[in-house]
Amino acid sequence: MANSSEDHLPPDTSNAIFYATSSIVIDAPRDKLWSILTDFPSYKEWNTFVHTIEVTTESKELLPDQTPAEGKFIKILANMAPGDKPEEPKGSNRGDAFCVISTYDPVNYRVGWKSRMMPEFLLSAYRWQALHIDEATGKTRYENTEVFNGLLAYFIKYFVGSKLARGFQGAADSLKKRAETE
Repeated sequence: MANSSEDHLPPDTSNAIFYATSSIVIDAPRDKLWSILTDFPSYKEWNTFVHTIEVTTESKELLPDQTPAEGKFIKILANMAPGDKPEEPKGSNRGDAFCVISTYDPVNYRVGWKSRMMPEFLLSAYRWQALHIDEATGKTRYENTEVFNGLLAYFIKYFVGSKLARGFQGAADSLKKRAETE
């Protein structure tokens, strides 16, 4: 699968209809955080927002190898009302997504994926997660952003935007808790 050079950059929020983002400083080395962040099968143990990420075929069949890589497809199940502990979402708090990994860069500690649920004029969603050394503290900064465009992005903004904002902060807080107590 060919990627444009833009696939390897953080999403541009300046022209987005809606975006959700979070950032947090974590007292743990980047390698440890990267290992947690890219161990998709363990998400249900620690992530209060993203309950599961499964690596699949394009037809959504679960692959035996759950190692992320560019061009692989993922199914995501999110809890749109995250609490203090990981829980499987129920009813209207369930958020599903089907995406393709567009960036998997362990050298620079970056991973990103794009929605593959519908035509881009209806919904385009691009998620980006990155780990950086925080110059002020020497600790690791986790950044998490998703940009939404297309006609349905207005629906997301007005009807679930605040839930997504809480979810993104929940993901950051969960990663911090996991890394600093493990």
